[in-house]
Amino acid sequence: MAYEFRLPDIGEGVAEGEVVQWFVKEGDEIREDQPLVSVLTDKANVEIPSPKSGRIARLHAGVGDKVKVGGLLVTIETAGDSSPPRSPTPASTPAVSPGGGSTAAAPSAGAPGPAVSPSGGRPLASPFVRRIAAERGIDLAKVRGSGPGGRIQESDLTGSPTVASTGAVAVPASAAAEGTPSKAPERSAPPATKTVAPEIPSAEIRERIAIRGLRRVIAEHMTESTHRAAHFTYVEEVDVGELVRLRERMSKSFEKQGVTLHYLPFIIKAVVAALKASPRLNATMDDAHQELLVRSVYHIGVATAAPEGLIVPVLRDADRKSLVQIAREVHDLSERGRAGKLTRAELGGSTFTITSLGPLGGILATPILNYPEVGILGVHRIQHRPVIRPDGTIGAGDVMNLSVSLDHRVIDGIEGAQFLALVKGYLEDPHLLFAELA
Repeated sequence: MAYEFRLPDIGEGVAEGEVVQWFVKEGDEIREDQPLVSVLTDKANVEIPSPKSGRIARLHAGVGDKVKVGGLLVTIETAGDSSPPRSPTPASTPAVSPGGGSTAAAPSAGAPGPAVSPSGGRPLASPFVRRIAAERGIDLAKVRGSGPGGRIQESDLTGSPTVASTGAVAVPASAAAEGTPSKAPERSAPPATKTVAPEIPSAEIRERIAIRGLRRVIAEHMTESTHRAAHFTYVEEVDVGELVRLRERMSKSFEKQGVTLHYLPFIIKAVVAALKASPRLNATMDDAHQELLVRSVYHIGVATAAPEGLIVPVLRDADRKSLVQIAREVHDLSERGRAGKLTRAELGGSTFTITSLGPLGGILATPILNYPEVGILGVHRIQHRPVIRPDGTIGAGDVMNLSVSLDHRVIDGIEGAQFLALVKGYLEDPHLLFAELA
């Protein structure tokens, strides 16, 4: 029998996915729940397992092709199994609940029983969920599945809500916002422009690089940001000599806890303290309803260079974390981001973003907003040079520039200047950060 497998609903707000990698080729034999294909949706790779055992008869999409949800992915020749097909849960992200837009029938009004396959075999669950259950010593046969057909989802193992039910949808970087409707508002596409490729002799072309995968998502997101937001940038020079000395003194105690202390945790603390005094900058823009959504949480995006392009992992509830917690978590997010192991939830929901190249941070840059956020801070390298002290004396100092880009449609210049002045004050006298936390 020929079973046509279509791209399942892999997250509320996700309308299509780009094929990044096939784990099989035509003619291969495949087992149920074996990894089938990796699909990119809004900066997160989703590994989709096979819903059936059989032979791969035909692949209907190539690497780099975009497939709509419900679009045909692959035809699998099965061994005459007459059981109804099921929609597999993506293996690398939290499962989507029935309320998250799935086209599968919802469970009956009664409480779902333990999840078993239609033929009465082992419980229905993705490889990802099976691995989590094994790590926690959970017997899936005793778990009640809340997914379509009683399928066990990650939330069924923990009792916590799924990503889809909390509204942390797979949207570029920070589009998911707590306290807003779970479905992202429809937005019109940015103005289309017609371009004509220049005629370049083949002998002059060294290499043709296809813009696809994460690189294409980044390009689309940057284009949308520049089309929608009215960018302006404000710059401050900061004497961080006290911060340099404080970090040096604190580094040894952090090392005893297995944590390397960089400057970024201090900067995150300073940004959060300044955002509390400038709440309109801790916000996302809802263009569909012409509303500025001022946020009550402080989820800080930290731009990270990954092999395939820039990603923005999110440090959640930064205002509730200690310096050592921030240092440890930022390091973990960055490492897993470079390895491509972050979930969609860890790449969405930020309220303000910080971007830094560390020692390569240059003198000045004008960061592009992580739309629909209305503010992003650029951090530049620390330079050792002469400075004039408040008492008029000249001495050696450690100086760096900070540049904040803001959406001028909703944030005035004075607001940006006041915000950055606060950040500057906390970094020039970092002891105030700990007084602010008291």
